[in-house]
Amino acid sequence: MNKKNIDPLMAISPVDGRYREKLEELSNYFSEYSLIKYRLIVEIKWLIKLFGNNPVLISDKLNSEELSMLDNIISYFDLEEARKVKEIESITNHDVKAIEYYIRDKFKNTSLERFSSYIHFGCTSEDISNLAYSLMISNGINNIWIPNAKKMLDTIKEKAIELRNIPMLSHTHGQPASPTTVGKEFAIFVYRWNSILDLINNIKLKGKFSGAVGNFNAHSIAFSNLDWIKICKDFVESLDLEFNPLTTQIESHDILSILFKYITAFNNITMDFNSDMWIYISKGYFKQKVIKTEVGSSVMPHKVNPINYENSMANIRISNSILDTLSNNLTVSRMQRDLSDSSALRNIGVGISHSLLSIIQTLIRI
Repeated sequence: MNKKNIDPLMAISPVDGRYREKLEELSNYFSEYSLIKYRLIVEIKWLIKLFGNNPVLISDKLNSEELSMLDNIISYFDLEEARKVKEIESITNHDVKAIEYYIRDKFKNTSLERFSSYIHFGCTSEDISNLAYSLMISNGINNIWIPNAKKMLDTIKEKAIELRNIPMLSHTHGQPASPTTVGKEFAIFVYRWNSILDLINNIKLKGKFSGAVGNFNAHSIAFSNLDWIKICKDFVESLDLEFNPLTTQIESHDILSILFKYITAFNNITMDFNSDMWIYISKGYFKQKVIKTEVGSSVMPHKVNPINYENSMANIRISNSILDTLSNNLTVSRMQRDLSDSSALRNIGVGISHSLLSIIQTLIRI
């Protein structure tokens, strides 16, 4: 079997196997390929910051043709190019250094070669990685997760309006209670989801770009006359991230931790909705849509089990477990840096994927 094209049936994780088709879009943001590309983008944009129209360092600057060449390195970066980076990494045993060497190879025998010594200037690998992760997460959440979450909200909102005058016996403590309406009970969830979604929409991830231990050491020694705090702040903000001026070697992940808490809260509201829907179906308040070609039970064909709500709840539990683990651990890093966050960060996409899957499954039969 070609290791570069693993059949979904051979995937270890159901995210890349059974549910691959539903989650395909997320691979553009949370795959290994995506991490490599976002790191490449940060490296290239930093070089443009240093030698663009208003060069920060030496008077030599990139001309329009060279800027176009740099844009093309990003634009034409595909899986085949990513494999070249991985081949370099197999030698360096360092993923970010491999990208630096990859860019150097791209500069060879071109006018860009004179800038080769400035690739990765003043950076520790974490300067590149933390910005790459922040961009990946921001784009993945804003472009994929939030639109799907809004679709769920809009769908339930439409149902709330449609069913606003349909009476329903409510239950408190599991016992029959005062009457309510179906629409009002649905509207409660729309309101709750919207409250959390507003928080997620307004959060802005941070980025650090201050060198080996956050002190701009190499920058100041090489070019002591420059205001490196301002230069790096401008660079981070140009990526639509908030600059973190006081860090160790790594960005502190505090805001990232809060984002994961918000998504977990959103997940829990979906869990509550699914739990109520499951009970309403059990009590006969609602009937599920019947699809002729589908089999509800292998031996009881008359049944239509609420499997989508059950699967959604299972995926929420998995998502919450991962996001809670990340939220509780990413903010702890011994002294100026340990590597405990590195492997943890690579599981962000898994946590987001299970959350997205829970949203998709909630909508299937509504």
